[in-house]
Amino acid sequence: MSGEVRGRRATRNTRNREPRLRDTILNRQHAVRVPKRQLEEFLSRARRSLRLPEGSLTVALVTNAEITRWNRTYRHKDGPTDVLSFPADAGTTADGERTASRRAWRNHFEAAPPSRSELPKYYLGDIAIAPAVARRNARRFGRTFSQEMRILILHGILHLMGYDHETDTGQMDRRERRVRHELGIS
Repeated sequence: MSGEVRGRRATRNTRNREPRLRDTILNRQHAVRVPKRQLEEFLSRARRSLRLPEGSLTVALVTNAEITRWNRTYRHKDGPTDVLSFPADAGTTADGERTASRRAWRNHFEAAPPSRSELPKYYLGDIAIAPAVARRNARRFGRTFSQEMRILILHGILHLMGYDHETDTGQMDRRERRVRHELGIS
């Protein structure tokens, strides 16, 4: 698509001709109907609440098959998960395995992935969410699908910001609860 930058819509600023990145959610699945516009509005609110610049991340809604494959590749866990975060500054293994896998992830969403020098310096990374898993989890936790999707977006952003609930001593959980309260989600 002409005028697209990093998978997000861009508008032209007539003064300096620089593209202006906007918060965007890419829907790459069709199994679950998703309120995309409402989720984009929430993404913008969450990003502002966390004091992140516009265009600092991308959210992709993907199939169970895709998230299962990435969960196995990146986390060495079988089965689908609800959300995965892919930091832009992720390291590589000695044999370059993560670099190759990350390139495959980017190629799924873009015809020609940008080089590191073309990325905005504040770009945090990408979040993948499986709406089918989110819908199942929403039922299990007694939430609406919309609440669950918002929670997953926020959770993914916090991971991109460097939080890790698997290794910290509760910092991510505390921050997530505080921001969820601020944003009116439970």
